[in-house]
Amino acid sequence: MSNLERIESVKAGYLGGMGFTFPYVLILAINYGTWDVHVSDLISLGIKVAIAFISGFLFAVTYRYIVRTDKNGHLKDGAVLAFGLVRGLVPVEISSDIFHHLGQLTILGIESIICFAVARFCLEFAFERGWIKLFS
Repeated sequence: MSNLERIESVKAGYLGGMGFTFPYVLILAINYGTWDVHVSDLISLGIKVAIAFISGFLFAVTYRYIVRTDKNGHLKDGAVLAFGLVRGLVPVEISSDIFHHLGQLTILGIESIICFAVARFCLEFAFERGWIKLFS
């Protein structure tokens, strides 16, 4: 892999990270519902946002390699769905009473899929404009 390919991957990763983080922060703001936060809340929110950025970054780098120059929409949708489900289903392993929290788990899954879809559309926009080159 050449250095130019690595640079394109970093560009894609940064855009994907930002594309994922923006809707995630909006969803956090809606869910949090108050601006009366403590320092411990800010640290927790900062960690969540950092994890969101890393998730979007890794998705974008992988997405760039998955789609290459392929025009297969199912492949693109599948990448979003796969990443969204993996991220959305993590709490299932943590929770001992899955059915009690089924509504919350559903919301987390949908939220993750939406954030990855936004990151995908940002990447597709950049690919179409030539700002980021597809993996060759």
